[in-house]
Amino acid sequence: MRFIPTRDDSLVLKGTLTVFKRRCGNASCRCATGDRHESPALVYTDEGRTRTVTLWADEVAEVEAAVARYRAARNALDEAATAGLLELRARRTLRSRP
Repeated sequence: MRFIPTRDDSLVLKGTLTVFKRRCGNASCRCATGDRHESPALVYTDEGRTRTVTLWADEVAEVEAAVARYRAARNALDEAATAGLLELRARRTLRSRP
């Protein structure tokens, strides 16, 4: 069962893509001498708690694109909100002039 369903590019994810480097604990493994295992993951906040979803290698590109879509949408919304505030202030300034 896949965590992220395969869909078109409409997937949007809030979070940060990161790579965890861990030791497995096996004394004869390569990670015991310093070359740790790498696990890509999505880290996000849910109800004030940090959550982590470990990703499969074939999901990394899709998740990276989904996080980029979220950031682009958030930036566009922030710009629209700033423009709205400027417009409101301009209208109030014109209205208050005698």
